[in-house]
Amino acid sequence: MAGYSRAKFPHWIKQMGTCDTREVVLSRDGQDVKTDDQCRSVSGRWHSAYDGKDFTVAGQLDIDHMVPLANAWRSGADSWSTDQRKRFANDLTNPQLFAVSAASNRAKGDQSPDQWRPPLGAYWCSYSRAWTHVKHVYKLSVTQSEQDTLAAMLDTCDR
Repeated sequence: MAGYSRAKFPHWIKQMGTCDTREVVLSRDGQDVKTDDQCRSVSGRWHSAYDGKDFTVAGQLDIDHMVPLANAWRSGADSWSTDQRKRFANDLTNPQLFAVSAASNRAKGDQSPDQWRPPLGAYWCSYSRAWTHVKHVYKLSVTQSEQDTLAAMLDTCDR
């Protein structure tokens, strides 16, 4: 982790008007989301796929980086430019950002699938597909333990 700092991944940048990345994800991932004149989510309904919990208060949600910033750093992002890290941290195109319960996001921290899996086993297929996709798109390395766990999680896709 030599040289790592979250600050090296500029995140929650303005995406459109006054809306930053966090607010865009909250609007995208919620239902009936209403925002104020500064684009803050003031009401809506959200479902946290990691643990199956439902929320009506945006402040109870975190925006999870599917591949955490620290994990990306260890997997190759340490050699990226600041612009590349900024794109990664605010990626609305690939399955990299999700509104999830604050509790599940904080339990995950910067861990990879061999260290942490969503408590809701029914989400393992989607989680492993998203993780694999993001690692592939950004050409990030995968440890053998991570690969083994992802393979087992992918096996849940046919159940």
